Amino acid sequence: MAVITLAYRYLERLTGIGRETIIERIPMIGADIERIEEDHLDVEFFPDRPDLYSAEGVARAMRGFLGIEEGMPVYSVRPSGITFSVDPGLADIRPCLGSAVIRNVDLDEEAIESLMSLQEALHWAIGRGRGKVAIGIHDLDAVTPPFRYIASPRDRSFVPLDFDHEMTLDEILTDHPKGRDYARLVERFQRFPLIIDAYDRVLSFPPIINGELTRVTTATENILLDCTGTDRGAVMTAVNIICTAFTEAGAAIETVTVEGEEMPTLAPAERIVSVEECASLLGISLSPEYMTDLLARMRFGAEADGDSRIRVLVPCYRADILHDWDIFEDVAIAYGFENFDAVLPTTSTIAEEHLTTTIAGAARSVMVGLGYIEMIPFTLTNDRVLYENMQRVPSPGTLRLLHPISEEQTIVRTDLLPLLMEMLQANKHRELPQRLFAVGDVVEDCATYRRVAAVSIHPGADFSEAYAAADVLCRELSLPCTVAESTDPAFIDGRRGDIIVSDRIVGVFGEIHPPVLKAFDLEHPVAALALDLRAVQGYPALPGTPSPGGR
Repeated sequence: MAVITLAYRYLERLTGIGRETIIERIPMIGADIERIEEDHLDVEFFPDRPDLYSAEGVARAMRGFLGIEEGMPVYSVRPSGITFSVDPGLADIRPCLGSAVIRNVDLDEEAIESLMSLQEALHWAIGRGRGKVAIGIHDLDAVTPPFRYIASPRDRSFVPLDFDHEMTLDEILTDHPKGRDYARLVERFQRFPLIIDAYDRVLSFPPIINGELTRVTTATENILLDCTGTDRGAVMTAVNIICTAFTEAGAAIETVTVEGEEMPTLAPAERIVSVEECASLLGISLSPEYMTDLLARMRFGAEADGDSRIRVLVPCYRADILHDWDIFEDVAIAYGFENFDAVLPTTSTIAEEHLTTTIAGAARSVMVGLGYIEMIPFTLTNDRVLYENMQRVPSPGTLRLLHPISEEQTIVRTDLLPLLMEMLQANKHRELPQRLFAVGDVVEDCATYRRVAAVSIHPGADFSEAYAAADVLCRELSLPCTVAESTDPAFIDGRRGDIIVSDRIVGVFGEIHPPVLKAFDLEHPVAALALDLRAVQGYPALPGTPSPGGR
């Protein structure tokens, strides 16, 4: 979730209310106060309310919630005469473009900081790290329309933001901090997205960096907004939120014609909702008039449509309104969470521990009894840790992330043992012996199930220690198993064994192979074991899920 910094002085100016009232009431609109400082407040908002990711959006909501200014804000838009063309060559690269002109901007340092923070928060909440949407804010007076959004050769150069010399687009990806951060979004393409003006000057290299030419400062009076991306709905949501935030700060919005389409409209959407359904869901008494008043406080346009329905106009910045119940949630916020009566539910249920949890708990008890300490490794890992370091062939059933945020977290774990080896590596400066275990979910072939693994590192760790621990674990779990020679390459040949149940290999134990120890930068022997808990009697298997234990 996004944590937004709200400067008291700026927020007080926008709302007309004091900081004490803001601090007291802001949690009631669905926010958590992270910290209260002398000159600002850090507040966390849910990802479904990106319109609140700026002081301007918060001020708009607070004025309504406190009854200072109710009803839907009306945003007037006039044409600017400015046009934008889009290169067909961007169709497979970054095809969507949204734009607007923002006039009569009066920005002080606090306003600039608020709007830049909004831009970055939207990159996270809507843009998915700029992959889906990237936002550019430019000093319009520094460039000349019409503007073009083109697919540019990679050797094109310009001066990127915060630099004082020209760089090619390829150089920006390797030498500019933002280029290194976001190169993954465009580096696979033969051409790169670029926004240029009538004189072929570069405004932006989306989704990487703007040009120094159009830097926004306190002297900026007119702004060109561009939002590029791969999803038109998300792009226009970002345009609407930014334009309405600037409007709250006193600016005027003008349209831009993009390939014959004028945007933005900033027009509301309309829904018809049931008063009776809302009252039933919330458990409160509502009349059409009362519900209309509550919605007005949440900055909706609302009027009764007969005796049992409300016609609701949803502001353009409320992209979170996807269902009638989203509107009912706002009715509850306006009603006041503190005003709901606490009542016991009309139905009661008796819970019991799930069998998978019971079996996992039993495995934990055994390992703790053997002197092992429980670890909770990350769910995400990578091929190097899970397979390469362990000398194992990657499982074809590995679940891979489509858009990983780093090279260290690219796949979902299929085993716990490699992650415990990584844990030993991280703690190799600690005194020995170290005996660690983990019990947790793994995912393979789209099936989620639980495994247990354990490692013991010290100068005397050997096959006998691993065998003894595996024997105790299987006996205490009432697992009828046999042991056979293993071929697992993570263990030393002749010092490894497979745990077999109903002719299926369900686990392995033994002494870790020296090349594996070297891969994890470990200097002492490691005795280890791993067991698939689906082999334990009573473990419930999902329909279609393979069961190594034959159950």
